[in-house]
Amino acid sequence: MSQDKISMPSSMAGLTRYFDDYKSKIELKPQTVIVLIVLVIIVEIVLNWQGYGWFGLQ
Repeated sequence: MSQDKISMPSSMAGLTRYFDDYKSKIELKPQTVIVLIVLVIIVEIVLNWQGYGWFGLQ
């Protein structure tokens, strides 16, 4: 029974490496992403604090 099993090499046993196939045109450093997230959070806080007055919603 064990002789009927198909043996595959361990390096090709269903593993796919996608990062070799596709290179993005936009590459960002992790520090840049963190800075952008912090800036968005700051903008949201300022808009929640002063945005109603600036846009005449109150």
